[in-house]
Amino acid sequence: MPKTAQPSHAPVISPAAGMREAITPLILTYNEAPNLRRTLSRLTWAAQIVVVDSFSTDETVEIARTFPQVTVVQRPFDLHAGQWNFGVDLCRSPWVLALDADYLLSDGLISELQHWEPKTDVNAYFCKFVYCVFGRRLRASLYPPRAILFRRDCCRYYQDGHTQLLRTEGRTGWLQNIVFHDDQKPLAHWLAAQDRYALLEAQKLAAARPGELTIQDRIRRGVLFAPVLIVFYMLFGKALILDGWAGLYYVWQRTLVELLVSLRVLQARWTVSSSDKDRAPA
Repeated sequence: MPKTAQPSHAPVISPAAGMREAITPLILTYNEAPNLRRTLSRLTWAAQIVVVDSFSTDETVEIARTFPQVTVVQRPFDLHAGQWNFGVDLCRSPWVLALDADYLLSDGLISELQHWEPKTDVNAYFCKFVYCVFGRRLRASLYPPRAILFRRDCCRYYQDGHTQLLRTEGRTGWLQNIVFHDDQKPLAHWLAAQDRYALLEAQKLAAARPGELTIQDRIRRGVLFAPVLIVFYMLFGKALILDGWAGLYYVWQRTLVELLVSLRVLQARWTVSSSDKDRAPA
């Protein structure tokens, strides 16, 4: 697999002056102190950065305010889509660069933005990610490409299970370089988040008609096979067995996610079944 360098400590290259004003990075945060400084340090080229914080209880807000371009706005969290759309409305530039707090722009992507000239008929640009565990690159992951750069007036987010997707008008394109996904928050934080996400995923699976589900979601709704299949698919299909302990760590993370979703689906079925029995005539 071709190697792409990790973000370096060299000075960040600034995009052309027009791009400084044309693109506003937007970041959502909640207790992201272990990640945020690294992410913001890759965005110092921007004239403004918007951080929408869900009332963090750690040093997240204080870290954000050490960067002069950052505007911090706090809002109680409801759903990811609502939070993102709120942030998009705060941006005043024609383009928004939507980033999680653990996304690190690669040197190649920053350089690409330096020379970026948006096509007039393209309203959103997708980007591929390289997943990192403890700072080490994995050769593969289940993390999908996302539309991270888009025209503010042409795109809105909608909720899809535990996460959000961007609804775009018109054509989309691709950025040629990558973003690193490198979450360095404690494992306890990740575990707590995954149970909340599993509940939302189970609700999505229960509400959808069979024809609306992807093959992966149909397997998930079947409960039995998803946690087993993911182990073999990730270790051997994605060759993460070759990434040592970092690869194994990620495989066990994804397996635990599938187990949590299965448990939540079973719990929902049990609750519905119990309610039906309670309503049945004697």
